[in-house]
Amino acid sequence: MQPGIMNSFLILALASNISTPFVPEDWPVYGGDPGGMRHSPLSDITPQNAGRLKVAWTYRTGDIASGRGPRTSFQATPLLIDGTLYVVTGMNRILALDPETGVERWRFNPGIRRSDSYGDGLTCRGLAAWRDPAGNKVRLYVATQDGRLIAVDSSTGKPVAAFGTNGEASLTAGVVQKHKGEYHFTSPPAVVRDTVVVGSAINDNNRIDMPSGVVRAFDARTGAVRWVWDPIPRRGDDPAFATWENESALRTGAANAWSILSADHERDLIFVPTSSPSPDFFGGARLGDNRYANSVVALKGSTGEVVWHFQAVHHDLWDYDVASQPVLLPLRKNGGLVPIVAQATKMGHLFLLDRETGKPVFPVIERPVPQSDVAGERTSPTQPFPTVPPPLAPARVRPEDAWGLTFWDKKNCRELIASARSEGIFTPPSLKGSILVPGNIGGSNWGSLSYDPERGLAILNQTRLPFYVRLYPRDQLGKARRENPDSEFGPMLGTPYIMVRRPLLSPLKLPCVAPPWGVLQAVDLATGEVKWTVPLGTVRELAPLPLPFRWGTPNLGGPLTTASGVTFIGATADSTFRAFDTATGKELWSTRLPASGMATPMTYRARKGGKQYVVIAAGGHAKFDTIKQGDYVVAFALP
Repeated sequence: MQPGIMNSFLILALASNISTPFVPEDWPVYGGDPGGMRHSPLSDITPQNAGRLKVAWTYRTGDIASGRGPRTSFQATPLLIDGTLYVVTGMNRILALDPETGVERWRFNPGIRRSDSYGDGLTCRGLAAWRDPAGNKVRLYVATQDGRLIAVDSSTGKPVAAFGTNGEASLTAGVVQKHKGEYHFTSPPAVVRDTVVVGSAINDNNRIDMPSGVVRAFDARTGAVRWVWDPIPRRGDDPAFATWENESALRTGAANAWSILSADHERDLIFVPTSSPSPDFFGGARLGDNRYANSVVALKGSTGEVVWHFQAVHHDLWDYDVASQPVLLPLRKNGGLVPIVAQATKMGHLFLLDRETGKPVFPVIERPVPQSDVAGERTSPTQPFPTVPPPLAPARVRPEDAWGLTFWDKKNCRELIASARSEGIFTPPSLKGSILVPGNIGGSNWGSLSYDPERGLAILNQTRLPFYVRLYPRDQLGKARRENPDSEFGPMLGTPYIMVRRPLLSPLKLPCVAPPWGVLQAVDLATGEVKWTVPLGTVRELAPLPLPFRWGTPNLGGPLTTASGVTFIGATADSTFRAFDTATGKELWSTRLPASGMATPMTYRARKGGKQYVVIAAGGHAKFDTIKQGDYVVAFALP
């Protein structure tokens, strides 16, 4: 590979959505670049000196909620633009900080009501930014929990009066909510050219007719709606309509894009990862493949027209949303560079797709999968499996695979597995109970992957935590509650069933499968070869005793790679931030955080000749009761 070709492609791939020459020291987009590679060309911090990293500064946002009402999740990745660091909190407050000291410059408060209820707690993962070519001013955009798209002047923290009405555009116009807060926003908007595109988050498993998961696009200057696209085809002349039998597309909701979108400015494309239709675990009222749901869909950025789609799961019954950001990267193939989309999934599958057509770069095979025995359900007979790379996560749990700290613990796990359907990946929910593996939080989740173009490696963090799911007839709610204490219940109104779900845990509250329960992996995308796999996290905060065993933990958040060959990641339940050698997987450095860093880190150099900083939000997670919450922004640098 000629270095000049690679460097030219890297600059193109990382080109910011802010219309100025590329500045490698900045981090102007949630994923580092519009395609979400999460890679920095900075190289001050190396495998040789990473062990010397120290805390440079710590900032507390003041936004933390626990007890009554929704809890906060601080999952944000900051932006660094023109010498200022911008952070957003779970309450959608935007903070401007000095990137070398952490001193606050200004803050914007959109006035989110803490008392309102939201399905994901108070969560906001990031901001979008756009530079107006006319005045060279940068606007920041945040999609708020209560359904507003707000544009803020990056230099003052004041709403941009010319955008919408006093700086705000509505994200709920035409949306029917039966319960306030069931339709909300957790991820950053995406900007393609001069258009701001926003998905939505919708509560799971409540009923069939949840709100529509429409994707909206707004004029970046005025806030006027440019187009609206519904992931569920509502018109009979759409070829996808026939994949929703009995016109069920007219009665179903969700299939929304709650995760992070990607943009290709050169091709005027926006890449949308969609979720499962409502409800997740029974699809008898939406028979068929349910096209556009559980897919990555390429839309024309200027019009919202569907250019192509690839469905990762047919007729989802497992909550296998496409949760990871579609990552746009250059694949080394046949002596050249091919622009592709790398789509990681909860199933541990990694699909590599041609960016212009959506066709798999390597063969994808439709394989037979277990079939449902639930009255009224009809499972898809096959599901798509990638051949390169092969599936990256374990896909079956048998009674003999049961694991426990004690004989009694292991015996209980073995009996639970033996009592349920456990026929490998895509085992459908059942009335006797089913084991779902890898489980509905991963494989890969919203943290997505990082791609190191110098080494051709994709770095993925994955969770290996099977779940137990059982359906009960609706009139057996009392029995379901008695038999399943400490479980999550989904009413699935409009269906004959209710859903019970919980992680597959032993009486000692550890997973019923052998560790590691969280891993970090490196995959050579040109060959599909897994270069290394290492446990990610210790169980010191999960086990009955604070044991620092390197068994890995369930993880949420993503990795960051740098040109020098260092991978940074938080994500784990053990409140630790780590650095790894990208080439070998060797752990180079770790430090304890004041709370779990379930966010994706970023890196920057604030000024010419200045230090390289690495920053992570440390705030825990609203749905992990055992994990400490916080409101910390922590920056690290070499002394």
